[in-house]
Amino acid sequence: MIENYLKKTDFSSHKDFIENYEIIVPQNFNFAYDIVDEWAKIDPDKRALCWTNDTGENIDLTFAQLKELSNKTASFLLSLNIKKGDMVMLILKRSIEFWQTIIALHKIGAVAIPATHLLTDKDIIYRNNAAGVKAIIATEDQSLIEHVNHAMSSSPTVQQRIVIGVNSRDGWADFHSGVNNATPFIKPDVVNSNDDIMILYFTSGTTGQPKMVIHDFTYPLGHITTAKYWHNLHENSVHLTVADTGWAKAVWGKLYGQWIVGACVFVYDFEGRFIPDDMLNVISKYKVTSFCAPPTIFRFLIREDLSKYDLSSLEYCTTAGEALNPSVFQAFYEKTGIKMMEAFGQTETAPTIVTFPWIKPKPGAMGVPNPLYDMDLLTHDGRSAEDGEQGEIVFYTDKKLPLSLFKGYYKDEELTKQVYSDNIYRTGDMAWRDEDGYYWFVGRTDDVIKSSGYRIGPFEVESAVMTHPAVVECAITGVPDEIRGQLIKATIVLAQEYKTQAGEELVKEIQDHVKNVTAPYKYPRVIEFVDELPKTISGKIRRVEIRQKNN
Repeated sequence: MIENYLKKTDFSSHKDFIENYEIIVPQNFNFAYDIVDEWAKIDPDKRALCWTNDTGENIDLTFAQLKELSNKTASFLLSLNIKKGDMVMLILKRSIEFWQTIIALHKIGAVAIPATHLLTDKDIIYRNNAAGVKAIIATEDQSLIEHVNHAMSSSPTVQQRIVIGVNSRDGWADFHSGVNNATPFIKPDVVNSNDDIMILYFTSGTTGQPKMVIHDFTYPLGHITTAKYWHNLHENSVHLTVADTGWAKAVWGKLYGQWIVGACVFVYDFEGRFIPDDMLNVISKYKVTSFCAPPTIFRFLIREDLSKYDLSSLEYCTTAGEALNPSVFQAFYEKTGIKMMEAFGQTETAPTIVTFPWIKPKPGAMGVPNPLYDMDLLTHDGRSAEDGEQGEIVFYTDKKLPLSLFKGYYKDEELTKQVYSDNIYRTGDMAWRDEDGYYWFVGRTDDVIKSSGYRIGPFEVESAVMTHPAVVECAITGVPDEIRGQLIKATIVLAQEYKTQAGEELVKEIQDHVKNVTAPYKYPRVIEFVDELPKTISGKIRRVEIRQKNN
């Protein structure tokens, strides 16, 4: 399958990869028909999805079954007058219905809007009106259903509400009944062109309302890089990415690239907080071969006795979402023999900086540029950064338009121009490049701390703090100061055995430790111990929330 979309699949060197990596983009590409249904045709019994939850249920779906389910779902949606170009919001957690529904939406050319189940009335109203949402498909959850219902009086574009669950709801169509009783699916005469909008993500910035990132129907092809050349997957892989389906990381690791490669997508559907022991038992029981999670997840895994679990099936581990602390990399490697391979990207892109399988990982480095993107680092005065010099990660599009770069922010030309104009897309992320061509994350442009004339990236300080045995998690932010401009503040979650020692003595010990690990001027002058750090549902630390409390 993947050979149909690559001019060359195997490379003799990284130089060969840079010069010859090219993805073939067919006309009117549609992931549902060209990948899912094609697998159902050539290998109908091939396992596509392995789903389990925290109560022990397990369901496997083949590509043939997935084709049938998505066809029935598409027919049901068409019967509700959902058609090409219509906006459909999916609030489905990690239920199987997410996969059959997003494929069904692709089959009819409608626009999928994945969303988190943590949305409030206000959040739902904003999204409905900003995107012109026509239908909402939601999982059976009392709080979520109430939020959607309360939003309806202020959401004039919403014509359909569809619920997935065992209980019927007033004003809601029953998903399972509709799918089970659907008439045979007839493919619409016109489904999509490559330029049509396929998926829309609301992504939060540091200020204002969430932005609407739109991608066209070629977007899945950019994730060939994700699955084959970052996750290092093959047709026998069983891949688990830890991500809620409301966030872009889910389609990075639980859908597009994985199925183009022919791997099995593994889904662990759990409620509530992440429990390391449960995750490790699931990996062991279901023989997961490839695992991807934010560094936060790995920080908790390495504190378990990993020798208690059979991880012999595990071949490869990857991480993204935030920069990886070298101490976490080293601890995981010592316990498992597996080197975590990092990558960088955004909701607006596919992976753009990658630790490819054939290059040696440098703990804490994101990797090297994806050759599909023409990348540079620009300093604050507009120069291309030298080795060792910090700059903003940007991509040039004058020579070629990178596959999977977003089409812009929906209905907001002005906001789009702020980050993407004159054939330059500005990521808002700072990094520096070493002499070997590896890129090291510094922080968001608005995360960089300016103290006494120094520009200090939060990640390098966090990495130093994390090497102290008392520290489980840490977020570095700037605190306003009249003399220095900003002071470095460390917000720290302590290991259980150190919690009783929280106080001035431990503060001083951590400060002295940081002075010995990195340049002394980078030590945190302010330290706060907390029970937990604010995070998104995908596990990213919300430094913006900490900064707001600092001011």
